[in-house]
Amino acid sequence: MNIMALVNALPGACAQGLIWGIMAIGVFITYKILDLADLTVDGTMCTGGAVCVMMMMSGHSVWTSLLMAFLAGALAGLVTGTLHTLFGIPAILAGILSQLGLYSINLRIMDNKANQAFNLDKFDLLVSLRYIRGVPFYKNTLFVTIIIIAILIALLYWFFGTELGCSIRATGSNQNMSRAQGINTNITKILGLMLSNGIVAFSSGLYAQYQGFADINAGRGAIVIGLAAVIIAQVIFGKIHGNFAFKLVSVALGGVVYYLVLQVVLWLGLNANDLKLISAIVVAVFLAIPYVKDHYFRRPVKEGGAENA
Repeated sequence: MNIMALVNALPGACAQGLIWGIMAIGVFITYKILDLADLTVDGTMCTGGAVCVMMMMSGHSVWTSLLMAFLAGALAGLVTGTLHTLFGIPAILAGILSQLGLYSINLRIMDNKANQAFNLDKFDLLVSLRYIRGVPFYKNTLFVTIIIIAILIALLYWFFGTELGCSIRATGSNQNMSRAQGINTNITKILGLMLSNGIVAFSSGLYAQYQGFADINAGRGAIVIGLAAVIIAQVIFGKIHGNFAFKLVSVALGGVVYYLVLQVVLWLGLNANDLKLISAIVVAVFLAIPYVKDHYFRRPVKEGGAENA
């Protein structure tokens, strides 16, 4: 096994991890803040990339393309939220329905093609695999992605400190109490789902730039990666008592850890065709760690210990 091959692959793995870390922040909003299982992510992770690539190919700037990708994802979240709140469909089923419908919509966006590639030399991209080495630091994909994550976390930290943001957090914590305080929980759920899927689609737009194409299967299994990042962050950084911004940073770092683990596993010689299986195992392991530690390695409490604590 060539150690240099692993070292050379690390910058690319970190870059992908950071981009998917942005997607994981979107998953964090529904999974941890709203306490909803939203599977729309697998659809919007393709939608954002498709919209971004097609917008850029039609002559729009990268920022306009990313904005439209965000809005497209937010629209998908609106559909899921409407199905869940106004029509009483369970959140997980509403997400599946939206994801299913997005497959056809994504094909329409990409001009009925399963893959849309573009010439990287003809476009002014924010991130790209070509921008990992040998470019000025301000154009380096790692640096640019870190700046984007910092801005995103600052905006979310501000938003969730506002009255509306606190209402969304309260809805996820206790819906009944929130309604008793006069909060329209249906509206806050819809807004949370729109924000979450908008961020996921924005991440997808960045990822499409990074790899140089949009693909209809780009979002397949995205929810697993997002949950993996959230769970890894909880396991590794859960003992650190940080504020809300720190939790968001830890989720982004969870995406990096996830991709580094995959890179090491591939370096050890496993078949790349087994990536989905490896992903499932990684998530299962990190999900099991807290339970195993609590139930099998917890020190027994001495008699009277609870009273003296």
